Amino acid sequence: MNKTMMEILACPIDKNHPLELFEINQKEDVVIEGVIFCPKCSRFYPIMEEIPIMLPDDLRDKKHEIEFLNKNKDNLPEKIITKANPWHL
Repeated sequence: MNKTMMEILACPIDKNHPLELFEINQKEDVVIEGVIFCPKCSRFYPIMEEIPIMLPDDLRDKKHEIEFLNKNKDNLPEKIITKANPWHL
């Protein structure tokens, strides 16, 4: 995901803007792996293979996202790992 997308992205649940970006792996201005976080509703949206996964809760893959959190728990802030919606560790 190109970082400039953050200027136009809003949370699909509460339409909040701006969102917070936490980069795990990047190359120049492209986030390869990371998290987009909504400070209003505390939802996180993973960025996997340069693609932000910004789906409503009922369409999200809980197992896949929990694996993502476990894999990256040392690279993400506490508010995402232990308190984020719709699930956390």
